Amino acid sequence: MDLGTIAERVARSAQLAALLEVSGYPKPGNVHRTADFPDVRYEHFLAGSIAMGSALRKAAIDGALAGKERIKLSGIRIGEKIKSAVQEVNESHYGGNTHLGMLLLFVPLAAAAGKTLVETGKIELESLRNNFTQIMKSTSTIDSLCTYDAICAAIQTGKGENRKTAKSSWLGRAKTDVPSLHEREAREKLSDENVTLYDWLKASSSWDGIANELTSGMEVSFKVGYPTLMETFEKHKDINISVVHTFLKILSEYPDTLVARKVGLEKTTNIVKAVALGLEKAEWISCVAKSILETGGLTSEEGKKALQELDESLRNEGGKLNPGTTADLTASSLMIANLCGLKF
Repeated sequence: MDLGTIAERVARSAQLAALLEVSGYPKPGNVHRTADFPDVRYEHFLAGSIAMGSALRKAAIDGALAGKERIKLSGIRIGEKIKSAVQEVNESHYGGNTHLGMLLLFVPLAAAAGKTLVETGKIELESLRNNFTQIMKSTSTIDSLCTYDAICAAIQTGKGENRKTAKSSWLGRAKTDVPSLHEREAREKLSDENVTLYDWLKASSSWDGIANELTSGMEVSFKVGYPTLMETFEKHKDINISVVHTFLKILSEYPDTLVARKVGLEKTTNIVKAVALGLEKAEWISCVAKSILETGGLTSEEGKKALQELDESLRNEGGKLNPGTTADLTASSLMIANLCGLKF
């Protein structure tokens, strides 16, 4: 398989995953095809889903080159491609930070997919996951600095009154040996202390779902999200039901850390304490998601009604209770499924 074919296959799998994730409805608390936020529309997510393609192609190609042993794993430059992807998404719309968490997951997964396709000629889950872990553990300090820049660029996007700054309160602070993912002074510390991207994310993994996913070999995506998606699709042959039920399954088992952080940061700027304070609300949402699945979710009238009520309830909080981490994990599960040949 030539590099161009690999790049296109991987990028299409990621872009389709992003499109399917945001189109799934009603995913409670998220922007979806029938619900916007005041400053972020469904169409902003569509634009960003297409714009990310170029950086993902490059990640897949460099992953493939690493598989051919033409470059080292560290030469994939994960951070550089995350930064590039965020910039391309930002340039595609004025809707603010639509895809940061997703891109943090998609870029190394794209590189892992490129490496896997070169080595085996197909996508095998075990090989894909092993390559993902190897790539993440081979990251450098430069990857950390570029990823920090990407986070700042994502936060600062938007237009007019919707524009935020890199010092927005959601960054918080954490007192650890390694600067946390959300610490304001992180860039200087990362450089001075020569912290790799993997080690930086590991320092945040106990309170940030995306950081945990990136340092656990995508545990949630491979072990919960992907199997749920495929089992649900096999049973119902409906991609929307499959996406929404995958979202609910992940949410029911893993309280959303973005929700916990937003709730807790209203009470403290310490990110660890904030997540702990907000966890009660996040766990309540998880319990409701579990009960909705138990009543049939989108396959029963009772489940549909409960799902709509939860969506409206979370939306009434102005985005504070938006399970964004769950959405990103749903998207990465979809990308794995697409790489494995999901068709609907």
